[in-house]
Amino acid sequence: MDLRKWAIFSLLEPRFVSKIKIACVFGNSGNEALIVTEDDSVYALGSNSAGCLGLECHDSTLFPKKVKALCHKRVEGFAYGSGPHVLAYTADGLVFSWGHNGYCEVGDGTSCQRLKPTVIDMALEGKHVVAVAAGSHHSLTLTDDGEIYAWGHNNCGQVGSALSSNQSAPRKVNSVIGGKKCVSIACGQTSSMAVTENGEVYAWGYNGVGQLGIGNTSNQQTPVRVKGILCSVVITKVECGYSHTLALSDMGQLFAWGSNGYGQLGTGTKSNCNSPVQIAQDIGRIVDIAASHYSQISAAMTQNSTVYMWGYCRGQIITLPTKTPFSSLHEVFACFSTPAVMWKPLEVKQHEGNTVAESLRAAFDDPNTSDLTINVQGRPIYVHKTVLKIRCEHFRAMFEHNWQESTRSELNMEYYTYPVYRAFLEYLYTDHVLLPPENALELLVLATEYCEAQLKRLCEQIIEHGITVENAASLYAAAIQYQAKELEEFCFKFCLNHMTAVVQTDDFSKLEGDTLKDFIRRAAHNGAFKS
Repeated sequence: MDLRKWAIFSLLEPRFVSKIKIACVFGNSGNEALIVTEDDSVYALGSNSAGCLGLECHDSTLFPKKVKALCHKRVEGFAYGSGPHVLAYTADGLVFSWGHNGYCEVGDGTSCQRLKPTVIDMALEGKHVVAVAAGSHHSLTLTDDGEIYAWGHNNCGQVGSALSSNQSAPRKVNSVIGGKKCVSIACGQTSSMAVTENGEVYAWGYNGVGQLGIGNTSNQQTPVRVKGILCSVVITKVECGYSHTLALSDMGQLFAWGSNGYGQLGTGTKSNCNSPVQIAQDIGRIVDIAASHYSQISAAMTQNSTVYMWGYCRGQIITLPTKTPFSSLHEVFACFSTPAVMWKPLEVKQHEGNTVAESLRAAFDDPNTSDLTINVQGRPIYVHKTVLKIRCEHFRAMFEHNWQESTRSELNMEYYTYPVYRAFLEYLYTDHVLLPPENALELLVLATEYCEAQLKRLCEQIIEHGITVENAASLYAAAIQYQAKELEEFCFKFCLNHMTAVVQTDDFSKLEGDTLKDFIRRAAHNGAFKS
């Protein structure tokens, strides 16, 4: 997935982006991010609310800064709350925590804000953590032996300790699940969920809108099994939204329960459900699901990689799973979640080998793969007939309608200069124009002749960026000649704003009769000659 879909990454240099291994966007406005690079360095950027970037200060930053305490610790993933507080776990099974700690969600035995990521060793010492999860102000970890530890805010029982007081250090939870090994954990705003090895689901914490799925709306201070329709299926994964829950079975069935005021359950209504209901039965086998305690949006991917979304989608209430053009669940959250946070850290898979665009770019002017040579001013340009046919109507007509040129492997171009025609051909391979403003006018002529509307617009932009007092009049005349209306209007306004200087230039004195008369008429109409 292109990380530029997340606004916070828009200033990153491409070379830095190419080294990213894991990225995580969080924060109440999607304005904080953590990054792990291929060399095992960890970076942070954003507004740094409550010191959540782990930079050991409260300073915000537009550009990535190293999180020294996490560098070379082999960080594998993150979880975050809405304080925000942050958890990170490593390949060695350690858990680091930092950020907001007013409800003991950092788990260091205090309620003091922590600016530096620090290993949690209370109760977790000797344990190997393989997953972390966070609600608004509470935290869960899952160990490799299937045990769950929880801490933090506990006003609704979300820590699962059978008490209502906050838990300042990790405490084992699943001793009350009957000793069953757990394989998955998730957190809603103030609720917690776990999936056992045999596919059972357990829930605890706040249940005011039925997000625990236990058939009522009573809070639970210890884990309770979610039954009903789930008793006849094997659940492999659970994801929690702000106050709703999704569950995926090993047969690709999707179940939902909890709050539904924004259609986030996907039932076609806005009625809450306090027991699981099966949804999306008509879209095929589902292989992955997504939700976040920050938002009211849901998403799923089917076996054929089709992505669906529903719920509160950028201000719209969508009550049924709706097909999207996306190829990743992360794109749903980047484009339609409010706020635009990641539902889980994004593992960036760098391309092995070139992309299609990169391969096309490399093929331009390559004599080793070319099947057509175009000579311009005695200089060859190596291209491919198929690419030219695909990209340009002029060449498609030339090569498909028995023109004389269609059978040749070499053509001569006599009407344009080498820099301009080369720039045109390169544009067909790259969608970009690398040409100075003084040459763009000739390319504009070519684009007009070949009916290349997009190229024509690019030429107009290049010319606009290169306009000066000295060339404004001639550019205005050329825009009229080639019927470039937007460029004509731009040049006219420029001339109007610099009238005294423009009328004294050589280019202005060379304007032909009708063009000069029209310019003077328009200028007068716009008040240029009023005293």
